[in-house]
Amino acid sequence: MTAPEYPTALGASSLESITLLGTDLAEDVMGTVGFGELAFWLATQRRPSRGETRVFEAVLAALADHGFTPTAIVTRLTYLSAPDSVQGALAAGLLGGGSRFLGVTEDCGRFLHEVLTAVDGALPTDDAGWDALALETVAAQRAAGRFVPGLGHHVHKQGDPRTPRLFRIAAEENLVGPHLSLFAAIGRVHAQVLGRQLPLNGAGVCGAALADLGLPLELLRGFALLARTAGLIGQLAEELRHPVANDVFLSVDLHNRPVDPDPFVPEALPGAGDGARG
Repeated sequence: MTAPEYPTALGASSLESITLLGTDLAEDVMGTVGFGELAFWLATQRRPSRGETRVFEAVLAALADHGFTPTAIVTRLTYLSAPDSVQGALAAGLLGGGSRFLGVTEDCGRFLHEVLTAVDGALPTDDAGWDALALETVAAQRAAGRFVPGLGHHVHKQGDPRTPRLFRIAAEENLVGPHLSLFAAIGRVHAQVLGRQLPLNGAGVCGAALADLGLPLELLRGFALLARTAGLIGQLAEELRHPVANDVFLSVDLHNRPVDPDPFVPEALPGAGDGARG
């Protein structure tokens, strides 16, 4: 019988050496390739250019830590409960990366890509063309009762400082592609449809930048989680020096208030009678 094969171009080991992406790990990677560059290389199996590395690492920096967000709080509380499980504390924080925190990076990248791939014909080549496409896009989302991913921020209501900076870095490296172009146009025209000005948030611009780098859309949230891992390690390091998790726990524990039960009542289905439930 033919022995099974499991091909991989990533890491492999022999008695004498370790190879990674077709190179010698010890001699060609360690001390030579930065971690951000390596993460990009691992995901795409092509070595990024200097400009691509700069944009990618700027995204990682933008998403690393935002203070006492739910992901940070749950990491600290999990460590309080299980100080023997650093991996559990980190995992708890990463599991909170979803539609409200961190997940917007993937949501925005996917949304922009879906709009671009649905364009009939060539993509715009100037701001007027991008603005027209953005106006159509925002109007369609409004008509469907859906939000535009990456639009709005609960804190930075006058503008997210990460957004213009990442646009500048991408422009400096000549890496403003269709996703960033469409996202910028959405920022210019959305008020015409929504009737108010909202900021383009940092998570959204990060998704647009990652998509323009040609990274797999299915992994965009993974890159956000990669960045947040560094931030959560920082949260744990600070918790060791200046603990606050126990204060958070005690604040809830000492201020909880017993109330009467509030039974759940299922929403009635259309046309359903008042007959007994089986």
